[in-house]
Amino acid sequence: MEHSQNKITIAIDGYSSCGKSTLAKALSKHLNYIFIDTGAMYRGVTYFALKNGIIDSEGKINQEQLENEIEHIELNFGEQEANGSRALFVNGVDASEAIRSLEISNYVSEIAAIECVRTQLVKQQQVLGENGGVVLDGRDIGTVVFPNAGLKLFITASPEIRAQRRYNELKAKDSNVDLEAIRANLKHRDLIDTTRKIGPLVQATDAIVIDNSDLNQEEQFELALSYFYKACQQNSNIASDCNY
Repeated sequence: MEHSQNKITIAIDGYSSCGKSTLAKALSKHLNYIFIDTGAMYRGVTYFALKNGIIDSEGKINQEQLENEIEHIELNFGEQEANGSRALFVNGVDASEAIRSLEISNYVSEIAAIECVRTQLVKQQQVLGENGGVVLDGRDIGTVVFPNAGLKLFITASPEIRAQRRYNELKAKDSNVDLEAIRANLKHRDLIDTTRKIGPLVQATDAIVIDNSDLNQEEQFELALSYFYKACQQNSNIASDCNY
């Protein structure tokens, strides 16, 4: 399948456990775009911090140590798989499974709020997506990383549905998960994500909101794809990208 070299950037922002990555993978696969999981990158730094004592046994983050180490944390994605997924390597170690644990989730918002972390990862994300033809999901993609993205989506869902989806995801991997703990974790992450000073989670003024509380994955995908078609049709430089 041939495509125009003038491909847009698709920015998907939204709350935790809203299915942003699932949607991003589906779009990247369908459009033959590259998927950049920015959340995985922040989880990768969190993984490194836990493994190297930057987060102590009481959950305190040594920000000075992290600032000294941040430029030495190498984050690399593996080849894109058929389902759109990409393995994440942290300093050469495949951390793809480890970064999805509840332990990582408990600290990732705090790590992501630290200035040196956001500065470093935003630069990396901008380099990865500078040529377009990418789908990125995160918290500040459409507001900070790529404010001129050709299509911006803001994904949301009710807190209860988000918690249940996250519970189901973790339950499939670990029988020792607690729904109340997940609810508390999401509430905590929402507070940090929306109130941090640098790159907070906020809807871009030109983002299209998708509340997927009552949508299944296929319905959300079809809706997002329709917005993609509209976006590329509005730009003659990428019109050929609409021929899917």
